[in-house]
Amino acid sequence: MYRIIPIVGISGHLALQALAGGGSAMSPEANAVHKAATDVAELAERSVALFGEKANALSRLAELGTECADLGWDGEGAAAVNPIAIHSAKRFVRALPDDMPLPEFAPEPDGSISLDWIQSPNRLFSISVGRGNRLAYAWLDGADKGHGVALFDGRNIPSRVIDEIKNIVGHGHAGLRAA
Repeated sequence: MYRIIPIVGISGHLALQALAGGGSAMSPEANAVHKAATDVAELAERSVALFGEKANALSRLAELGTECADLGWDGEGAAAVNPIAIHSAKRFVRALPDDMPLPEFAPEPDGSISLDWIQSPNRLFSISVGRGNRLAYAWLDGADKGHGVALFDGRNIPSRVIDEIKNIVGHGHAGLRAA
C-alpha cells in the first residue's frame, strides 16, 4: 500500500512537481509514484491559499482546454486546442517567477494557447505555446516591436523571454524594473 506524505510550501511543491514531471523509470512502482505525485500536485495547485493566483490561472487554462476541445470551436473551423499545449502552458505558468504578473490566455486557431501580457494597445507581449518545446513570441512597445523563438524545457523559462516580459510589464510595475 502506498502512502502519500503531505508536502507543504513552495519548495515542497517544486519537489513534488519534479516527481510529477516524470522521468525515465518505467516500473509499476515508478508509475505509482508519478501518478500519486501528479494527483497531489494538482490538488495543491487548486488552492489559492497554497499556490496563490497561479491556481486561478491553471484553472482557467483547464477551462480553455474543455471549452475549445472540439474542432471548429470558433465557428470557423479552428483546430481543437491540443491537450499537450494546455499541459505546456500550465508548466510555463508554474515556472513564472512569483513576482511576475500572470498573463491572459486565449485559444489559437491552430490548437495552440496564447499567453498575453497587455499593458495597453501599443504595449504588449505575447507567447504562443503549442505541443512542442518551441515558444514563438512577439512584442510591441510603442514604435519598437520584435519577435523570436525560444526553447522551453518545461521547467526553466529562457531568460530572454523573462527579460522581454519584464520590459513590457516593468513600466509602472514596481519590483520588475531593471536596476
